Amino acid sequence: MVEQRPPVLDPVASIVQKLAVLLAAGVTPASSWLYLAEQSTGSVTKMLALVGKRARAGEPVSDSIMEGLSTIAAADAPAWRGLAAAWRIATEAGAPLSSTLREFAASLRSLAQLERDLEVALAGSVSTARLVMVLPVLGVLLGLALGFDTIGTLFATGPGLLCLLLGLALMATARLWSRGLVARARPKTLTPGLTLDLMAIALSGGASIPRAVAAVDEAKASCALGGDTDDTALAEVLELSQRAGVPAAALLRSEADEQRRVARSDGDRRAAILAVTLMLPLGVCVLPAFMLLGVAPLLISVISSTVDTF
Repeated sequence: MVEQRPPVLDPVASIVQKLAVLLAAGVTPASSWLYLAEQSTGSVTKMLALVGKRARAGEPVSDSIMEGLSTIAAADAPAWRGLAAAWRIATEAGAPLSSTLREFAASLRSLAQLERDLEVALAGSVSTARLVMVLPVLGVLLGLALGFDTIGTLFATGPGLLCLLLGLALMATARLWSRGLVARARPKTLTPGLTLDLMAIALSGGASIPRAVAAVDEAKASCALGGDTDDTALAEVLELSQRAGVPAAALLRSEADEQRRVARSDGDRRAAILAVTLMLPLGVCVLPAFMLLGVAPLLISVISSTVDTF
């Protein structure tokens, strides 16, 4: 059962944190990216070098990050898109880049912890599914170990071929079913609370709420972040801020943290449900496939050898 790997957010968070430190020390954005490119290894080096070179040529960093998405794994793209949007909003709103990046790095680390928790919760169920999927193969090997030509029975006899086709069909069904269950258990939104964080960045630069909303919408569109479930929470927080007469930035960051906590809890719940639902394809498909591919050829071989002796 091949699964798409989850995003690796910790390295991106580390890069964002280092950028914040370099910028706070007075290093220019272009030089900061190039310094990190010299120290990094792997595919992310291409992204860092590309952004640094384009920034040195005077091109916007956010646009350069979007251009460099082709150099990284698709699973990691949402984090880089979020960084591009945060950088764009901070630049346009006049928000301090170093503090903005520190807060965004903390957000990425929270998301990374969420991904790790989900992987740990899913590991047991996925490992069990993979282990049980090899039962039919073990059944065939058991027949060979007992001295019966189970492989010949499967491929050279009519009943054996029927068992082979039905068993393979059941195995394929079990695999697709299990992959679908695991895919549905994974989080649908890889960046919960991102819109709230982006709005907090825009407001921290002194922009009015309508202008900040427009800036966030524009940044999300240009960075291909799409819509998410933060929009309703955003409206509620902004309304509360206006009615209470308190700054919205702190409320927005608090709500973003709450959404990440809810996402972690929801992920744990879905992983617990998955541990039970994964038993369905195993019981309905894998065990019958084990009988067809492992036990039935053995019985056919025994019956055939018995008939031949008479």
